[in-house]
Amino acid sequence: MFTAEQYRAKAAEFRASLTNTPRSPNETREFLDLEQTYTTLAENEEWMAAHIDKTIQRRKNYDNRAVLAEEEEQILKCLGAAMLMRWNTVPTKLQRELFDCASSIGDLQQTTPLKGRIARFLIRMTSRNRIKGEV
Repeated sequence: MFTAEQYRAKAAEFRASLTNTPRSPNETREFLDLEQTYTTLAENEEWMAAHIDKTIQRRKNYDNRAVLAEEEEQILKCLGAAMLMRWNTVPTKLQRELFDCASSIGDLQQTTPLKGRIARFLIRMTSRNRIKGEV
């Protein structure tokens, strides 16, 4: 990633190349657009540096999994619950893909036990939904 100063230097390069050599209108427009793009990128970098406290910070535990913020965790719980409530209406191929994806998240040594736990959970949940008539 570039710093604001590097973006500004790149913008200055495009500005300088406009004044040094005669250019076609299309090429001039392209250089002006590139200059503006790099200037905007520099301004964005400066804003981010000045307002770092207002940006979302992701904390990662690279040994395990991403540590989710409370709000993200709540959203994931709601999405997961909604998915489970409609599990029987999801095409079998997509069910399989979701199952494989869910069981591969996390520690590779725990994949097999996790698959078993997820499978048992899905069987219990879908059985409950059938009994309640929520198919």
